[in-house]
Amino acid sequence: MSADCADNVAPLGVWRLCCRFFGIRYTLGMESNANSTVRAVSYLRVSSVGQIDGDGFDRQREVIAAYANGNGIELVGEYRDEGVSGTVDHADRDGFNDLLARIAGNGVRLVLVERADRLARELLVQETLLRALIRLGVRVIEAASGTDLTDESDPSRILIRQVLGAVAQHEKTCLVAKLRKARNRVRARNGRCEGRKPYGSRAAEAVGVERIREL
Repeated sequence: MSADCADNVAPLGVWRLCCRFFGIRYTLGMESNANSTVRAVSYLRVSSVGQIDGDGFDRQREVIAAYANGNGIELVGEYRDEGVSGTVDHADRDGFNDLLARIAGNGVRLVLVERADRLARELLVQETLLRALIRLGVRVIEAASGTDLTDESDPSRILIRQVLGAVAQHEKTCLVAKLRKARNRVRARNGRCEGRKPYGSRAAEAVGVERIREL
């Protein structure tokens, strides 16, 4: 991976690479029969306020629904955090805390997420969130790959999960660095970058500025 992170590694690609390396095939192994349906809730997250009205939630919802339909799972609830960074712990996630309360109260023991990085983009935070769910006896499935993120019976699977978490954290760090450099370039060129433009910077405000100067 290059130093400037120009070629980011897709988490799902790393997952497949790790599986090939260990020679492992993972399946959900969901126990069910024709007369029973597994019930689950979903968890969705976008990092910034600007993404709330984008396609992030719709994309996550579509991937989760496809996995649920293909595995005989009934989705009985959806919880989401809007504009919450992937580095934020569950103490500051209203949606995640609502999910924990729901699980503690109604017996649902399966949570679906689109990808592991929707839980967190920082390895320590991701492991902390998973640990909170594991303590409640909950399984967390990554719908994009069918990976059971909470299966601790296989050391290789734990390693793969942590590798993917580390990759997600690395990608987030690279993105932040790129955005910082871009803001610095804009600031050097224009004198400012963030925030509302000052009055008078727009052509339509030129008349008002002249009147102020005359006073």
